[in-house]
Parts: sequence; structure tokens; C-alpha cells
Amino acid sequence: INTEIMSRLEVLKTYKIYIGGSFPRTESGRYYPLQSNNKTIANMCLSSVKDFRNAVVAARNAQGGWSHKSAYNRSQILYRIAEVLEGRKAQFVAELELQGISKANAAKEVDLSIDRLIYYAGWCDKFMQMYSSVNPVSGSYFNFSIPESVGVVAVFAPQKSGLLGLVTQVATIIAGGNTCVVLASEQLALCAVTFAEVLATSDVSGGVVNILTGNQEELLFQFASHKDVNTILYCGDDSEKIKSIQELSIENMKRVVIREDSNYFEDKHESPYLIFDFQETKTTWHPIEVIAGAGAGY
Repeated sequence: INTEIMSRLEVLKTYKIYIGGSFPRTESGRYYPLQSNNKTIANMCLSSVKDFRNAVVAARNAQGGWSHKSAYNRSQILYRIAEVLEGRKAQFVAELELQGISKANAAKEVDLSIDRLIYYAGWCDKFMQMYSSVNPVSGSYFNFSIPESVGVVAVFAPQKSGLLGLVTQVATIIAGGNTCVVLASEQLALCAVTFAEVLATSDVSGGVVNILTGNQEELLFQFASHKDVNTILYCGDDSEKIKSIQELSIENMKRVVIREDSNYFEDKHESPYLIFDFQETKTTWHPIEVIAGAGAGY
């Protein structure tokens, strides 16, 4: 009998996706091994077209309720996300390290992710005043222009940033009352699913943010052509992907937003203009009472 103690085989976690406030496994049953330093560190769901469609349904169902929340309430919820992320900071630092990020840079990335959520929480009840206007008209009526959410946003998240890039994009979308379906970075996916666990305990309504893991090429056509997606956000510089997204989006008049996958530590990623990318301008006419013989009344 061999009495040698055999080395233990590590049981790797299979991370689930996040749809409608729940954590299902991909309906395809497929997964891919997440590698770091030539070592498999986790198994990630390889999301299918059906997963994406389910996520869009969840986002659409949640959009009306989320957009009609008061701006102050949305601000409170984004702040709560930051609070929960703060409480799990050590876990996120450890996961970033596991994916090859130095401890110092990992700590900096988590801290700035928390701060960025608070930054956009502060804009929730302010950007509307910045972009609204009372328009000069000739006649007995007022004319107002106000921003309102575009609806459901499909997101190809940054590939080079596992947490901060993802947080930046999600915050700019949901701060303005939109909902989203996000395909996380394929090779830096750990923090994306853990961030979904933060969202699930942060008063964010189910379906407001949906997070998938998998391959961009496999899902690109569906992201760009789905007729119940109002806007697609692509973070990257692959000219062929950008061209495909733009051509497919023309058929259903989908707005396309292209953002560089750059250094998310820079201040340029903190701006109310990034919220406005996912707003439409609505113009309203309101009559002024006319008093007979006296011209326009007030």
C-alpha cells in the first residue's frame, strides 16, 4: 500500500453570471479557464446568446422603475454600492493580485473605484440642471429641454481593467437612470462577478445591472443587432469590431458610444459629460394663459 501523502487537487471556483438580481449558471453549460501566470485560477461562464437575451429582458423590465426613481434616491444607492465595496476591499485587492496586479496598484485601483462611485453618486441629482434649458421662443408658451435616460445599454467592458474600468462605465450609465448588460473583460473577469455580489447587496434593483462573462467575438453580433437595446458602448480600439458594431447598429438606429480602453486612473474619466452620453434631450411646450385684451399673461 502506498502510504505517501498525495498532493491535494485544488477545487477551483466556477463563477456565475448575474442576471436580473440572481446568479444563474450560463444556460449553455460552457465555461472557460481563467489563466494568470500560466496557472488556472478560476472557471468562468462562457455566456451564450440566450444569456444575453435573458439579460436584456431583465434590463428592460427594470428600466422603467429605475429611471423613475428620484435622482436623490439613485444617488443614495450609488453611494451604498461604494459603502459595500469599501467593506470588501481586501477581497478585491486579493483578486486583482491573483490576476497579476501588484499589491500597491491593486489597492490603488480598489480605492479609486470606491471614490469614483461616490463621485458619480454626487452627480445623480445635479447633471439634469446642467443640461436642461429654458429655450427662447416667440409666442405665448414656454419651451423646456431636459435630458432623460436612453433606456437599455449593452456594454463591452474594458479588457485592460478588471475593476476600475468596469465601475467607471457602469456608474456613468446608471447614474442617469439607464440599465445595462455588461460583458466583462475576458481575461480579468474575477472582480466583475464579485462586483455583481456587491450590487446584489447594495439596494440596486434586480436587472438594473446585469453582468456576463465570455467572449466578445461570439456575442458582438447580438449586442449590436438586438432591437431592444437602445445604446451600445464599446471600450477599445479594435477598428474591425468598431466597424461591425456601427454597421449592425444602423439597422435598428442604435446609438453607438466608443470609449478608449485607457488609463482609468486619470481624471478625465470623472466628468458629467460621460453621463450625458447616455441621455436623450426631450423638449416640452407649455402654454401661457392669454388674457383677452391684455396680451400674454404671466
